[in-house]
Amino acid sequence: MEMGKEIRRLRSSRGLTQEALAAALNVTAQTVSKWECGNSVPDVQLLPELAVFFGVSIDQLFAMSPEQQMERIENRIYARGLFDEAEERQLEQQLNAFAEKPEYEGQARTLLTKLYSNQAEQYRLLAVEQGKMAVEKTDGDRDAISELCNAWGSYMPDWNIRNHHALIAWLSDYCRRNPNNRAALMWLLDNLIDDRRLAEAREWLGKLACIDKSFRVPMYRYLIAQAAGEKDETEKQLKELEALAESEWCCASTLGDFYTQRQEYDRAIEWYRKGQELQASPKFTDSAMSIAHICEIRGDRAGAVAAYREQLRLMREEWGIVAGEEREAVERAIRDLQ
Repeated sequence: MEMGKEIRRLRSSRGLTQEALAAALNVTAQTVSKWECGNSVPDVQLLPELAVFFGVSIDQLFAMSPEQQMERIENRIYARGLFDEAEERQLEQQLNAFAEKPEYEGQARTLLTKLYSNQAEQYRLLAVEQGKMAVEKTDGDRDAISELCNAWGSYMPDWNIRNHHALIAWLSDYCRRNPNNRAALMWLLDNLIDDRRLAEAREWLGKLACIDKSFRVPMYRYLIAQAAGEKDETEKQLKELEALAESEWCCASTLGDFYTQRQEYDRAIEWYRKGQELQASPKFTDSAMSIAHICEIRGDRAGAVAAYREQLRLMREEWGIVAGEEREAVERAIRDLQ
């Protein structure tokens, strides 16, 4: 019904008769009338032609709101692997059109970032596969190995490449202008700690402590103390986190990460499971994925398969994901282990 109303509105705005539209689409006037009355809908193969004729997106033919159209685009990004050039340009054009409207600009530019990041990640995965073959076919050529490691996100020993000074500078400026933005402060702290700029990290942590009373403050105290080699303080903050994690799923999952980094894998798995247990629905799949990775590191193939299957269950039961690239990647991991 909504599509029929939209076709009638678009036709009327052009000053066209039903006969004129029918001739342009090589259908009968009676067919157009049925569309507009809601008695039938255009064949799916006609939708692109209709959209081109009226100069609108296919989504607009369904009379979807801008919010609905952008939600649909986001779902497409999450559900797909690499978009071909035509699909990417189509999504890019739609989002740039929304970005011209002040009320939708922020959401549209966020989705453009997700689109480009998705494409970059898919190309990175392609680079990894090509890199593995290149190393084999060149008998371990140094350049091929370097490119494979870069594509795979390897640790980079060269500080000039590894450091985050440009991102830190941008985030520092943003946080000075937006001191109550917790997310930006946390990203700033993460990068300062990774670069071992610990004096600055402590200063910014003081600002975070003014607006955040959660487990995140002792979490960053732990990370700073660990980076500084302060063993007593590290253990003190770890104990504080364990007390908080008994009722906070995110803190429990974070402890799983910390114990994994300490290679205390049994305790890590306990905390990951605790985090998943405490979490309200819809539960995330991160804990199951982390346990699978630990099992792979230990050489426990059966345990890894069981954890990946738990991830598939969560995707299906908690998120309704039964197909798509994300699910296929987990299924491939299971096949590789069997």
